Amino acid sequence: MFKDSDKYLSLVDSTLLELLSKGRDAYKVLTDSMIYSVSAGGKRVRPMLSMAFASLCGKSPEVALYPACGVELIHTYSLIHDDLPCMDNDDMRRGKPSNHIVFGEDTALLAGDALQSLAFEAILCPESISLMGNENAAKCGYYLAKLCGARGMVGGQVIDLALEKSNGDVDTVSLMHSLKTAALIKAACVMGCISANADNAQIAAAEEYAECIGLQFQIVDDILDVTSTTDVLGKPVNSDIENNKSNMVSLLGIEKCRTLAKELTDKAINALKAFEGDTKSLEDFALDLLNRNK
Repeated sequence: MFKDSDKYLSLVDSTLLELLSKGRDAYKVLTDSMIYSVSAGGKRVRPMLSMAFASLCGKSPEVALYPACGVELIHTYSLIHDDLPCMDNDDMRRGKPSNHIVFGEDTALLAGDALQSLAFEAILCPESISLMGNENAAKCGYYLAKLCGARGMVGGQVIDLALEKSNGDVDTVSLMHSLKTAALIKAACVMGCISANADNAQIAAAEEYAECIGLQFQIVDDILDVTSTTDVLGKPVNSDIENNKSNMVSLLGIEKCRTLAKELTDKAINALKAFEGDTKSLEDFALDLLNRNK
């Protein structure tokens, strides 16, 4: 996916397990629940974006290791909570039983809570500070907190729940995608920049790139929901139509959505001109998201 991604994927995985290994026997079931979902086979896209942007800003990707782990812990907690009966009520996640199916609804809820706090422990731990300094660690913690809460991911989830009960317009659906999906991608990209002492222009460019690929990803998702098959996609198709839920395709049509997705991809790639380093892997990533079939 990115240069040396296998190396850094291994580093992220080992660091995540190290962070999760500090529990006590008295609450082992909680730690087991947390490890179960963190180790469930995700692609680690957000951590890789953090490290790719640190590299793009001229630093070793390792300076962004702990923010990279932090954003993955937040992402994992959100998936556990999404699957709960009070939310999407999904029994499967990444081909495995959802956390609450294995550990019970109560433990799954608490595992999500614990992963959220562990994310900020990771960013602010001594090892993280030794890599990027006190000020950058504090900035990363603030930025992630802002974008994973009511002004970001959680706010987007609330809009998503509201759209299950009433139809929304293009602006509302776009805002939902911007908050629910793009905000956490934005946190990943910007924390990579912050950890590498990026300037304000570079941070703004990273925000633009992330916002564009986050919206593009969801538009492509909506297109695939009506053009793909369950076998190819690995999940039920036509789900929004069957639930009478507004999405970009139902509001704009497939062709306008394809045009919009391409425009967002071009805009994301153009934003990378603010950086002097090699941007090819990030350009290719944006194109891969546009052209995916699942």
